[in-house]
Amino acid sequence: MIICKNRELKTKTKLVIFDMDGLLFDTEKLFMETQAPILEKYGYKQRKENYVKTLGIAGENLKRTLYDIYGSDYPDEIISSETRKQVNYIIEKNGVQIKPGIKELLQALFAANIPCVVASSTKTEIVLKYLKRAGIDKYFSFVIGGDKVNESKPNPEIFLKAWKSVDVSLEAALILEDSENGLLASKNANIPSICIPDLKYPEPEYESIPAYIVETGLDVIDILGI
Repeated sequence: MIICKNRELKTKTKLVIFDMDGLLFDTEKLFMETQAPILEKYGYKQRKENYVKTLGIAGENLKRTLYDIYGSDYPDEIISSETRKQVNYIIEKNGVQIKPGIKELLQALFAANIPCVVASSTKTEIVLKYLKRAGIDKYFSFVIGGDKVNESKPNPEIFLKAWKSVDVSLEAALILEDSENGLLASKNANIPSICIPDLKYPEPEYESIPAYIVETGLDVIDILGI
């Protein structure tokens, strides 16, 4: 279902850039729930309204956000490491849950000969691991994680590096994102976007950025006519 339509895509899409957490996989919810008891162990409390502020960012941007929320003595590296270790264990044991409509979208893009790449704030090594674990790595010609850029979203660097992996114009590329920071990065990159919200529907100042806001990946198939 199309939730919101802001504008038509002006150019035929020749490249699709996927975010990962919350877009390809239902990992944001998993990370948030796994992190809750770890935060409590160190004297902090998990609140959804705080967690969503960290969506789509990494590195120094993430660290600054966490310090704003919890204070400058927040042990970000320790808590992040323990949470990621537990999340990896869960995924190794149970697999990684693909978001609704994503596998069908990837199959449709493959059949239409439209290249797909991943641009995620998560480390490249982990992105590759999750893609392979889910059995969808074959659909992507290029993968870049947050460890391969100097600035995280909303800086456009990661999307521009993903775009440069395929020879198309900016207008012919399309970004699929779930987070506000990701949408802002798409705007800063001058690349059209479609939002598939995950844990949070975009606030009004971000709602107008994507061409469409949709419910699942199946809606993207209909929009692209593939």
